Amino acid sequence: MGKPNFIIIYADDLGYGDLSCYGSNDVKTPNLDRLSEQGVRFTNWYSNSSVCSPSRASLMTGRYPGRTGVSEILRGKRGTSGLPSDEITLASYFKNRGYKTGIFGKWHLGVAEDNAPNAHGFDEFFGFLAGCVDYYSHIFYWEQGDGPNGTNPVHDLWHNQDEVWRNGQYMTEIITQKAVQFVESHVEEPFLMYVPYNAPHYPMHAPQKYLDRFPDLPADKRIMAAMISAMDDGVGEIMNTLEENGLLDDTVIFFSSDNGPSTESRNYLDGTEDVYYGGSAGKFRGHKDSLFDGGIREPAILSYPKKIPSGQISDELGVMMDIFPTFIDIADEEIPEDRTIDGESVFDMAVNRSATPHEKIFWAESDQYAVRKGDWKLVLNGRLYNTKESPDPVHLSNIKDDPGERINLKESYPSIVEELINDIKEWEEDLN
Repeated sequence: MGKPNFIIIYADDLGYGDLSCYGSNDVKTPNLDRLSEQGVRFTNWYSNSSVCSPSRASLMTGRYPGRTGVSEILRGKRGTSGLPSDEITLASYFKNRGYKTGIFGKWHLGVAEDNAPNAHGFDEFFGFLAGCVDYYSHIFYWEQGDGPNGTNPVHDLWHNQDEVWRNGQYMTEIITQKAVQFVESHVEEPFLMYVPYNAPHYPMHAPQKYLDRFPDLPADKRIMAAMISAMDDGVGEIMNTLEENGLLDDTVIFFSSDNGPSTESRNYLDGTEDVYYGGSAGKFRGHKDSLFDGGIREPAILSYPKKIPSGQISDELGVMMDIFPTFIDIADEEIPEDRTIDGESVFDMAVNRSATPHEKIFWAESDQYAVRKGDWKLVLNGRLYNTKESPDPVHLSNIKDDPGERINLKESYPSIVEELINDIKEWEEDLN
């Protein structure tokens, strides 16, 4: 029996409410809707972080960010180190088992050569190393630090270790093109492909043809919808290529996003709050860089037509670090024994509707901490941005009754607060 193929498609700063299959009325995502219909759509799926790099570190390794050495956003200055070379990634694991491996899009796990994709098991890399680029010039404008006003923009587009130039070509479409070519080049051998789009991360760029799909939306929502629509088209092209080559049935596809929608200043026009180009966290409170659910609960879809029943909606708890052991489980391989893997396989949860394998999930980000245990969620020093709200430093919610985390129950359930704070302390001691 042949080996299954594996694909991860990752969005950037996509909110829980930004897909039509998750309730968006503004954005139409027919291809992601189709992907969700042929597999399982998760409603309680979390990122391991509310910012880019730690989320991606957990996705690639199956470990909490604190174990990987990547617990905050990595800088983009050339030479910046990142994910340690001794970490086992999905790419290095499957490459050692005969898979061809490729990544097309955003890396953001280190700019130095020893931390770049090719050093972490990817046979082929086409994309950029820093946190974001201009969609047309592929220039990284931030954080270089030695030019006028503290900046010195650098071009950031690479094919393996070689710098390449595609000036004027839209980054989302380049990523799709390279992903499709990789599939077509490896029809006869098993592959693992990682497709981390930079959409819909700022800068807010989209070709006119995508903007024209949303003539009735105001300018702020229109550009966001267009960027997501371009990515959705890419998902459709990848799925169609798999189908045309007879690979779709035996290919595992996971789709999600690194964290919630951004409220950064570059998502505003002229620095005002009147025109906001950010996405939607749906009913959830918080955004990117917040450990309230708006920053960490993500749309997530898992498709494997050969074994996962179609048309499912799962309310069970899952988290990004689960993908590493899930893929290994599907491939009928063994978890590495020489390191702690914090994630759990959710394959049985997807196939047989079993309960979540998680009793508790933890987060730590700067001075913020959070834990979810069943329906209880505790957030310590939670942040909110571009709002007049000032959250309590200790916030206890019952997620089932109050998914928006608007009601603080800390005074009503002090024993639960104490229990969860102790759980966080024990977890942090284990990480250290």
